Amino acid sequence: MKELLSTNDITKFVYAETILNSNDIVSFALDVNISVLEGSIGILPRRLMVLATDYERALQLLTDFGLDLESI
Repeated sequence: MKELLSTNDITKFVYAETILNSNDIVSFALDVNISVLEGSIGILPRRLMVLATDYERALQLLTDFGLDLESI
């Protein structure tokens, strides 16, 4: 698996997951339950992982849908 996205912006995270799922790209969310440790203040980023074979396609899809992964 390869990290596609790391962000503490939950809206961008969910948007990216939705794009990938609707295009049949398997993704896996890491650090989803980290809020237990941080107290739900949102300072620790969540990571979205994809298979290495799907990485380039997933990156292109997110870019096409307007997510600037360089600024996240």
